[in-house]
Amino acid sequence: MKKKILFIQPTPYDRERRLIKKKKLYFVGLALPLLAGLTPSEWEVEICLETIEEVPWSTDAEVIAISSMGHAVIRTIDIAKKFKAMGKTVLLGGYMVSLMPEEAKKYCDSVVIGDAEEVWHEVLADVEGGTLQSFYQKELGKLEYPLPRYDLIVNKSIGDFLPVQAGRGCPNVCSFCSVYCLYKTRYYRRPIADVVRDLKEVKRLGFNKFLLLDDNILADREYLKELCYEIKQLQMTWLSQCSIEIGKDEELLKLVAGSGCIALSFGIESISQESLNSMNKGWAKVGEYSGLISKIRNAGIDVSTEMVVGAEGDTVESILATSNFIEDNKIVVPRFYILTPIPGTQFYEEMKQQGRICNDEIYSYNGTEAVHIPRNMTPQELTEAYWQLYKDVFGVKNILKRTILHKGFLRKPGNGLFYLTVNLYYKYQIKNRITPNII
Repeated sequence: MKKKILFIQPTPYDRERRLIKKKKLYFVGLALPLLAGLTPSEWEVEICLETIEEVPWSTDAEVIAISSMGHAVIRTIDIAKKFKAMGKTVLLGGYMVSLMPEEAKKYCDSVVIGDAEEVWHEVLADVEGGTLQSFYQKELGKLEYPLPRYDLIVNKSIGDFLPVQAGRGCPNVCSFCSVYCLYKTRYYRRPIADVVRDLKEVKRLGFNKFLLLDDNILADREYLKELCYEIKQLQMTWLSQCSIEIGKDEELLKLVAGSGCIALSFGIESISQESLNSMNKGWAKVGEYSGLISKIRNAGIDVSTEMVVGAEGDTVESILATSNFIEDNKIVVPRFYILTPIPGTQFYEEMKQQGRICNDEIYSYNGTEAVHIPRNMTPQELTEAYWQLYKDVFGVKNILKRTILHKGFLRKPGNGLFYLTVNLYYKYQIKNRITPNII
């Protein structure tokens, strides 16, 4: 009889500790299909995406593996505690528990720290042999893995694209970033043949669009050029994230757009150069942002951004002025977070040493309330400025301006209407003080 493992991707709680649920999950993570692909055929595998379905508490799976992402960490702990009380073997992984493994171990049988590729078979063999260790960690030698089990998620209520990974890690050293904490400037590239293999499977399953996962695909220009050539042959459309520096490379920008890229997300963080410098991101120049965004948009690629507020150069005035930057540059899907000292990051150590952490309850850290003392305002003023920024950016007038009331709308009306829908849903979340996220 096969042993069974249930993989769970938890959903976050809202402010009233209600589960955040959706009818459809557009951005599906790769971690669970990938782990399922790594799992030996002797195991039966099931995946639960809690945002769109219920946790099967009556499951006959002996092993429960939970992937902890971002603000869903509290829900992760609750699920782990409940299944552990049922006598299940509970495994935790993901970047949040990797940053705080000793804390995570309190709620499970074993913690997989960092990448799972090199240890997953050992974990499952130890489960079967009754010799499960408390922690498993092994640095990647190379980024290679079998075909992810997309078949386990395609029949769920998901969007019209699937995730495919190109690389992992990042060469930059941003002080607040969990990727830097885990990879320390290491950047791994998958063999292009493996990426193409996954893309062909995605297309075979009926998806003509994909999300290219890479913490900074601009880190290897020649690799990206070759990958774009291969993608173009498949005649698919795609979206991804990378450094805004791609706007400086006209040749590469043309190749990326010509291969079918329709949208890119950029972590531009702040419109204050002092803030960027304080986060070890001084290589990014605020004065270049608008010009680079214009070049990217003119290439036919829509622009999404992620920014943080509350860094050393931020003031209440600069935070609120960010709304004008979003409007002027027609950022179709902007997202903001309060700069938060996550344990394990360099920023956390800096704030701790300076005595500037004003909330030590790490499980209340959700990116929507200030937990450190900013240089130029009180924590309360930061929190209120953050929510006011979101209200301004997601006012109906601003939403319409950046999604459909511009000259580019007639060129791609379907995309514009999709962005309009996303923005209106984000507006609904903001009204309920829920930070919009890509889940």
